[in-house]
Amino acid sequence: MMARARRAAALIPAMAILSCLRTESWDPCVQVVPNISYQCMELNLYKIPDNIPVSTEMLDLSFNYLRHLGSHNFSRFPELQVLDLSRCEIKIIEDNTFQGLNHLSTLILTGNPIQSLAWGAFSGLSSLQKLVAVETNLVSLDDFPIGHLKTLKELNVAHNFIHSFKLPEYFSNLPNLEHLDLSNNKIQNIYYEDVKVLHQMPLLNLSLDLSLNPLEFIEPGTFKEIKLNGLTLRSNFNSSYVMKTCIQGLAGLKINRLVLGEFKNERKLQKFDRSCLEGLCNLTIEQFRIAYLNKFSRNDTDLFNCLANVSMISLLSIPLGSLQALLKDFRWQHLEMINCDFDKFPALELRSLKKFVFTDNKDVSSFTKTELPSLQYLDLKRNHLSFKTCCSHTDFGTTNLKHLDLSFNDVITLSSNFMGLEQLEHLDFQHSTLKQINAFSTFLSLRNLRYLDISYTNIRIVFHGIFTGLVSLQTLKMAGNSFQNNLLPDIFTELTNLTILDLSKCQLEQVSWTAFHSLPSLQVLNMSHNKLLSLDTFLYEPLHSLRILDCSFNRITASKEQELRSLPRNLTWLNLTQNEFACVCEHQSFLQWVKDQRQLLVGAEQMMCAEPVDGKVMPVLGFRNATCQMSKTIISVSVVTVLLVSVVGVLVYKFYFHLMLLAGCKKYGRGESTYDAFVIYSSQDEAWVRNELVKNLEEGVPPFQLCLHYRDFIPGVAIAANIIQEGFHKSRKVIVVVSQHFIQSRWCIFEYEIAQTWQFLSSRAGIIFIVLQKLEKSLLRQQVELYRLLNRNTYLEWEDSVLGRHVFWRRLRKALLAGKPRSPEGTADAETNPQEATTST
Repeated sequence: MMARARRAAALIPAMAILSCLRTESWDPCVQVVPNISYQCMELNLYKIPDNIPVSTEMLDLSFNYLRHLGSHNFSRFPELQVLDLSRCEIKIIEDNTFQGLNHLSTLILTGNPIQSLAWGAFSGLSSLQKLVAVETNLVSLDDFPIGHLKTLKELNVAHNFIHSFKLPEYFSNLPNLEHLDLSNNKIQNIYYEDVKVLHQMPLLNLSLDLSLNPLEFIEPGTFKEIKLNGLTLRSNFNSSYVMKTCIQGLAGLKINRLVLGEFKNERKLQKFDRSCLEGLCNLTIEQFRIAYLNKFSRNDTDLFNCLANVSMISLLSIPLGSLQALLKDFRWQHLEMINCDFDKFPALELRSLKKFVFTDNKDVSSFTKTELPSLQYLDLKRNHLSFKTCCSHTDFGTTNLKHLDLSFNDVITLSSNFMGLEQLEHLDFQHSTLKQINAFSTFLSLRNLRYLDISYTNIRIVFHGIFTGLVSLQTLKMAGNSFQNNLLPDIFTELTNLTILDLSKCQLEQVSWTAFHSLPSLQVLNMSHNKLLSLDTFLYEPLHSLRILDCSFNRITASKEQELRSLPRNLTWLNLTQNEFACVCEHQSFLQWVKDQRQLLVGAEQMMCAEPVDGKVMPVLGFRNATCQMSKTIISVSVVTVLLVSVVGVLVYKFYFHLMLLAGCKKYGRGESTYDAFVIYSSQDEAWVRNELVKNLEEGVPPFQLCLHYRDFIPGVAIAANIIQEGFHKSRKVIVVVSQHFIQSRWCIFEYEIAQTWQFLSSRAGIIFIVLQKLEKSLLRQQVELYRLLNRNTYLEWEDSVLGRHVFWRRLRKALLAGKPRSPEGTADAETNPQEATTST
């Protein structure tokens, strides 16, 4: 009890939810065309779904369990035109079942085991044209209540149990009947009384199919003076004798199309000879077809003598071997020879022949010239033919040819310029190997050609004038070939009327900018299965009439923003599926374009990303631009940070010693200096420094203590560190000994630049310039700042004379005394003979 209570408690909310759902959400039928076409096939239905709209015109209810069709069963579908009730286990159809279906034109009842069919079952079907009652247990046409269906054109009652061919009197009420299919029933005999209605009320457009009935006898004169549009007798006869007598029983019949023979998988005749068709001489036949007679004698080609006046003859899978006995005065206009095991191509000389179809004869390897002056249509596809020279009017014996099909053959060498075949409108070479097509303008004379297929013909196109002359061409198919450098050049210059172009599977990697400029009428372009890397809409801009563009199965990753120009305004179908899209931020403009064009793109939901390769399959439409915006912010911040760090690093690296000097100034700024001056000089001027500067300043009165690198720098410490720490930080002044060697020394210039920084940082610091010798201005200008300083400031110039030396030392000592703490020993001498330093410019 507890378990039941729990189940009930679980079902109550579920039922409440289900009760709120609309009935339409339960509809199992497939809506093919909204409100027009519905498919309810194989849904185990026992009745017609309630929610199919009354506006439905096509309804497929096949393979369900309707079983019993009652009165007015379909009256709520007044617009219904096609109703399929195949294999619905229908056993009973009541009166007025289809009442109200005034627009129904097709009713299909195939495969229903009907046991009760009321006389008024089909009443109300005032527009019915096609009724299919195959496999419905029908045993007689007399019991089939269709006499009132005056609009009926096609009646199919094949695969039933009808034993008599007797056509009921009500057939006189079916003036529009064009096709009656009685195939695969149980009819054995046909008598004059059976077709009496056809004598009284001729149905001139009626075609009868009696195939697969076990015919044994046709009463002679039964069809005398009867006119039929068609009669099909295939796999009807158990022997050649029966076939012969039944054909003789057709004597007097006037028929547009007669089909005899057997089906590929339904063979009954053990032997066939020419006498079987002798009775055809007593018929008036317009078109004749015979199929699948394996025991056909190869020497009986004269059996066609009774068919000399037919306009069309078709031979399907008849092992003729040859047709050498054909007479030249046969009046055939249309001849088909399909899979007839010919040893060699027939040498025909039929002056009346306009259409010749010779296909699927695999043993024929070479073409024999024919003499067919009236020929307009020639179909030679799917043979094993080779042409050493092709194609001109001398090959086919005609200048009237309009249709030529040489597809699915072997090697065809185009050695002539279709001379005499200027009337050609259709030319097909697909899947044959073409030679010499690049040698000259092969199609130059074909100004009337409208259709050309050279697909899969092993052509490597190098000649840009290959299509010259095809000014009327509307369809060009050239799939499966290749181009020089895998580039599509401008080869369509004269094809201004082209509407369909197929360039699929051509290994194309690039397309010339002007390739499509001369195709204003092009409507369909197939570029699929190539190696294109990007979608450049600029290429297709000149195609103002383009409606369909297929670029599927390429290697398109994206397109640059400048390549995504406007598409042709008439484009309604664009296929980009099966490409290698890169769903990365670099291509976000293209990915956004795909989203904007999703209504135009076929299968946009199936467009998948090939990048980034992270093992996760992502649709292109699933790409989010917000991710790129976040990434841009992160990248921008990172870049700015890196730049700042880099700049700071460079500045620190460049001004490292200046920073060291700054730090030292703060450290030693308030302390006493160890030296009176730090001397900067070139090593090549060291003799002057030792013999003159050091001797006069350190041994003079008052004595000055100088910082000299060769004497005062601390061993084991970097030179730059000694310059800053021992030289600048512990000195009051800096003496710069300027000479030609100084200017050319990188170390001296470095020390001079540090000295400038030191002078700027230390308010009590000063630089004393000593120029040892006259300097060339050109050399001095190499150091711009030094040149400017010497021009703007006072400096000491060394003169090697008694008076000059005296003045020089007095001025130098006075400069060094500035800012020096006074000492008792040096005061008197320092104040003796004070004299201002002179300024030298």
